[in-house]
Amino acid sequence: MQTSYPPSASPSPALIDRFGRKVSYLRLSVTDRCDLRCSYCLPKGFSGFEEPENWLRFDEIERVVAAFARMGVSRLRMTGGEPLLRRHLPKLVSSLSGLPGLKDISLSTNATQLHKHAVALRSAGVSRINVSLDSLDKACMEKITGRDSFASIMAGLQAGKQAGFDPIKLNMVVMRGVNDHEIMRMAQYCFEEGFILRLIEAMPMGETGRNSQYLDVGPIREQLVRQFNLKPAAAELGGGPARYWSTQDGKGTIGFISPISQHFCATCNRVRLSVDGTLYMCLGQEEKFELRPLLRAGISDTELESAIRAAIELKPERHEFNDNPYKIIRFMAQTGG
Repeated sequence: MQTSYPPSASPSPALIDRFGRKVSYLRLSVTDRCDLRCSYCLPKGFSGFEEPENWLRFDEIERVVAAFARMGVSRLRMTGGEPLLRRHLPKLVSSLSGLPGLKDISLSTNATQLHKHAVALRSAGVSRINVSLDSLDKACMEKITGRDSFASIMAGLQAGKQAGFDPIKLNMVVMRGVNDHEIMRMAQYCFEEGFILRLIEAMPMGETGRNSQYLDVGPIREQLVRQFNLKPAAAELGGGPARYWSTQDGKGTIGFISPISQHFCATCNRVRLSVDGTLYMCLGQEEKFELRPLLRAGISDTELESAIRAAIELKPERHEFNDNPYKIIRFMAQTGG
């Protein structure tokens, strides 16, 4: 990707929030729709999706991402819902991959559609992917996702490997009494396949998130460290919140994301842009800033940057998942993963 700026697109001062944290990572939701109904994300029968006319158009997305890039955001993750349900996504990726200052484009997906799009996405500029896989048991996956999804996900994973995504991370939301008995098996599977496993605590996002049999990943980490003789990983892997541990030979890696038991708010470097153009400053707070009305009113690039800076000023110091777990009523897919 390009890293130099033409005279008309010179970099602006970095985005620094009120607490001295530099915002360098944007998570972009391209749709709130999903073809699965994971028990911790969307309830069965949910139909309150955003109307397509309120989705940001590709040209609007490019303007917003370009503005963030001018202000020092170098990492972009495309999310949903399920981002592969957004038509012509490789075309959008191709446009974004040429933006000055943007050094890394990644994708979070449930992989049910990945076998159709892996090659095109890799060619367009997506370098690495995160795949949601909460179980290696077909029946368990059907229970969690509400669909017979296992075969299509496994096909998507193999298509991702063949397309050359590197790394491929598997996100496993650990849930007590649901899939916690599979953690060792999942770790061994990832070591054998060359995937990076990430174990994630369920967050109380909406009613579904609060009913997800929360499990602290701390004791799990201790058990895995002993079982596989893990050591803290030397390399930084993706700029996100995971804390990584590796096998002694460096060929296997496990990340732990612990927003509840050991929050990482002090180093939070990201904001989320939903499909309707709303900037969310924190998953566990209500602060938000709507960009779509400004974009469609003809805001200039300078004014857009000023609006984003005003939004960053709203970013809170930390979430309140522990203190006020019933605060957030929106579901994860409505915010963007």
